Amino acid sequence: MEGCAEGTWAYLSSGTWSLMGLEFAKAQLSKRMLELNLTNEGGVDGTYRVLKNITGLWLVQQCKRAFEAGGRKAEYGRLARLAKAAPALRSFVDADDARFVNPPNMPAAIQDHCRQTGQAVPESEGALVRCALESLALKYETVLGCLEEVSGKRVEVIHIVGGGSRNALLNQLTADACNRPVLAGPVEATALGNVLLQARADAEIGSLEDLRAIVRNSCEVSSFEPNPSQARAWEDARGGMPPAM
Repeated sequence: MEGCAEGTWAYLSSGTWSLMGLEFAKAQLSKRMLELNLTNEGGVDGTYRVLKNITGLWLVQQCKRAFEAGGRKAEYGRLARLAKAAPALRSFVDADDARFVNPPNMPAAIQDHCRQTGQAVPESEGALVRCALESLALKYETVLGCLEEVSGKRVEVIHIVGGGSRNALLNQLTADACNRPVLAGPVEATALGNVLLQARADAEIGSLEDLRAIVRNSCEVSSFEPNPSQARAWEDARGGMPPAM
């Protein structure tokens, strides 16, 4: 975000839930903000975070829980490998649909939705997790469009932070779906922010720019570039999404 103008970089806090937004010097109070269900949150140094809450890796976590309840080993790394090997862009769900808030069985809820909307029904663990991750990536792309609409500017890069930034497959899918570069990390963004703001309050750090420089120089960040060969496939996927999306 160094050197990026206001509204031209987006942040995505990725975890059980996702928060995606932009930083502004002033609160955004237009009628369109309300229509798009975007909110303002106060930030450091009088800034405002315009954002939308999105159901995040909850879908994958609840799939994992269901797999384990059925007696299957469901370590996250294994699920990511299975999802990466599964066929791409076959079926999608709206991650924010009420049916996925807390269903008794997440895999069954995903399968029922795909069946009801005439899509290919994911049967394997890998296909179910891939469906969840690709659906999240498409949701991020939709929200990105809303954010660009209210800002009037094109977002040039997406910064993903939090525990979900360790999911390399989701990071790449997000870069592909949004057709934007993704920078992933730090993982422990909440803890780092807490410590650094305490240091700032103690006058150990002089400015917000200094604080962000410390983060950049202290944390490993991974880069993910959109794959041009996938652009048409993602465009077709957006056009084939069920109406609920």
